[in-house]
Amino acid sequence: MECLRSLPRLLPRALGLPRRGPCALAWGSTPGCAAGLLGGSRAAPPCGPRGPRLAGEMHRLRTDVSQATLASVAPVFTVTKFDKGGNVTSFERKKTDLYQELGLQARDLRFQHLMSITTRNNRIILRMEYLKAVITPECLLILDYRNLNLERWLFRELPSQLAGEGQLVTYPLPFEFRAIEALLQYRISILQGKLNMLEPRILDTLEALVDPKHSSVDRSKLHILLQNGRSLSELETDIKMFRESILEILDEEELLEELCLSKWSDPEVFEQSSAGIDHAEEMELLLENYHRLAEDLSHAARELRALIDDSQSIIFINLDSHRNVMMRLSLQLTMGTFSLSLFGLIGVAFGMNLESSLEEMASLPRKTLHADRRLDVKQSFRTDGLGPSRSVLTPR
Repeated sequence: MECLRSLPRLLPRALGLPRRGPCALAWGSTPGCAAGLLGGSRAAPPCGPRGPRLAGEMHRLRTDVSQATLASVAPVFTVTKFDKGGNVTSFERKKTDLYQELGLQARDLRFQHLMSITTRNNRIILRMEYLKAVITPECLLILDYRNLNLERWLFRELPSQLAGEGQLVTYPLPFEFRAIEALLQYRISILQGKLNMLEPRILDTLEALVDPKHSSVDRSKLHILLQNGRSLSELETDIKMFRESILEILDEEELLEELCLSKWSDPEVFEQSSAGIDHAEEMELLLENYHRLAEDLSHAARELRALIDDSQSIIFINLDSHRNVMMRLSLQLTMGTFSLSLFGLIGVAFGMNLESSLEEMASLPRKTLHADRRLDVKQSFRTDGLGPSRSVLTPR
């Protein structure tokens, strides 16, 4: 902002013009300046020979200021370059400088999607989760590889594959075929490694949970199964995104043609493609091969998911059976308690009026015998008092 404000004062000195006020400079008292500064439609007097020069200098200074401002905040990429011979060079480059050198736009290097394969200006922009790459007809650029555990693959395996010493089937084809195959092969190997790591752990956990020797379910095993199930879900999502990105290219013939970079930049390759070797067809076969491998991984992941679901059903059935046993035991205990309580109530209600042979036993205390004699006297008195011809009360 300070640079822009000082333009009206510095430009006349730089161009050797007489000093004028800001208003005169802004409104075109210097010939040909109104359109250059404000870009409006206000009428201006005829421009002199120095008007276009002044307007060009102002535009250049504004462009330099804006570029300096953008360059100060632009991110810096760590770039690893692989050429056709497998030679590796690493350097750092600002984003603005990088996309200008590649002939791309700033939005092309945002890498918004986790899995994408696109083409821009005879360049292939590829992202596979954390792997970011730009493929040109002459070289392969890997961006920001640090802290991603990629050093072993980048500096040991990838150079030999690009140079034709690996097991790539596209070595006789142009360079972009080898680069795409190497990146797709690496991604498939990562997904296969995750599946090979999850499969034995899931199978061992399921075998321990559904073992009939164990009457109860181990909660620690269930927790491990839950974690493995989440990892399997993430793996299924990654495989699905990989398959969909490849299938999207296979459905568009124009995209297949655009992936053949050397066909449009090298006349010899174009003549070969026109004569007999169809590079678009070769690219389609390459992508179909890795789409089939992704389908196999997806099928294996679905089988593991089906085993987990079946084992969960068996676990739920066992838990239901244990729950039924506990409910039956609880019901039996409730019925027994109720029966005992019922017999106790009957004994309490009628226990005082029941006769027994305890009264005739001589071993009882004497006080008990006297109480029994009084009870007999009272009963005989009641029998005499309730006779048909006598009253209960005797005359005085």
